[in-house]
Amino acid sequence: MAKINVLSTDGSVKESLELKDEVFGIEPSEASVHAVVVMQLANKRQGTHSTLTRAEVSGGGKKPWRQKGTGRARVGSSRNPVWRKGGVAFGPKPRDYSYSLPKKVKRLAMKSVLSDKVANEELIVVDSFNFKEPKTKEMKNVLANLKAGRTALIVTLDKENNVIASASNLQGVTTTFTGSVNVYDMVRHASLIATKEAVLKLEEVLLDA
Repeated sequence: MAKINVLSTDGSVKESLELKDEVFGIEPSEASVHAVVVMQLANKRQGTHSTLTRAEVSGGGKKPWRQKGTGRARVGSSRNPVWRKGGVAFGPKPRDYSYSLPKKVKRLAMKSVLSDKVANEELIVVDSFNFKEPKTKEMKNVLANLKAGRTALIVTLDKENNVIASASNLQGVTTTFTGSVNVYDMVRHASLIATKEAVLKLEEVLLDA
């Protein structure tokens, strides 16, 4: 089992926590992580892009000129895609880009990222965040005490409004909770800062999976 220090918000070591190798010590699967990240980015796409086909642009009722004898190219409608202000041929239309992957792949990706964070010392476990009120300056000091990276993802057990509000104005800092944490957010942040309760909950969920 891997051991990791549980820190206080002032940066001091409070205790040691043992992490299960089945979740935090596996050989990372780059393929599963890549597949899940691509899926999440695809699911974020709105798919609202739309162009007008020749059936939807205005005009075009009458044939512009007779078929033969004018010396010009034959044409049947001013809505022809070749013409200026004509319809768009094979243009994008609204569509749903979302899809899903097997649960085993998603769980493997989650374990892979967590294991990689532990191996590279990018997982910081905090005893708790005791914010009585939203304080951006206090959160900034906490991140400095924890020696967080340039970007950080803060994970709490449940939604904590004071933590969210305290970090909302800090560039590169994102907050979430165990029920909403995902692979893409963990990958794109240099540091993963999680409360002890959140780490134990993630371990419990991924072990049962």
